[in-house]
Amino acid sequence: MGWRNRVYRVIVAVGGGVFRALQLRRTVLGTEHVPATGGAVLAISHFSYLDFALAEWAVWRDRRRYTRFLATEASFRHPLSGPLMRSMGHIPVLRDAGSHAYDHAVAALRRGEVVGVFPESRVSASFTLLPFKTGAARMAQEAAVPVVPCVVWGSHRVLTRTHRFSFRQALGTPVTIAFGEPLHVDPEEDPTRATELLRTRMEALLTQAQDGYGEAEPGAWWLPAHRGGGAPEPETA
Repeated sequence: MGWRNRVYRVIVAVGGGVFRALQLRRTVLGTEHVPATGGAVLAISHFSYLDFALAEWAVWRDRRRYTRFLATEASFRHPLSGPLMRSMGHIPVLRDAGSHAYDHAVAALRRGEVVGVFPESRVSASFTLLPFKTGAARMAQEAAVPVVPCVVWGSHRVLTRTHRFSFRQALGTPVTIAFGEPLHVDPEEDPTRATELLRTRMEALLTQAQDGYGEAEPGAWWLPAHRGGGAPEPETA
């Protein structure tokens, strides 16, 4: 892992340089909830294509820990991102062999790694949390490690699936990265129930991040409908 960690540090430094070039006003809250040692599942909200980079940057900056992400097989096949994903020790999710990624993630957790996952599995166009899959709770339960909830708010104003990137509009965007108290899944607990609890905690964390984010113009495209924004309702997104 030594050479992979060296590559990882270089890539995180490059990412930090990009964030500085965009003058993103980053606020990081609660990184003390990420364990200093030992395995942990990092469950992250997914409103933007930058969420993984911002979360891993925050964990590295404050805890000096590496986050290994479960990522689509396509990102590993890409000529640019593929070599970087492999060299940083991320875990590919094969379309026809999802159990392969799950087993590798559990093994990484047992080795004491932080494994990053997106419980929603896709970027939310409504900018609300979508239904969660149970994978995060199940792998944490099997590896006997905690799940740390994380929400990233504001990054979707820079790069998301429904709006084209604009450097001018992205410049100086405030972004909040918030971590919550770890969730421990008991060996006999129902993973579905644990997943529901995880989603409830992340909803509360998201609300706190939004409440502290600042005012937005009524109807702003990046604001969810239930907060008076112009984003589509979850049912129609």
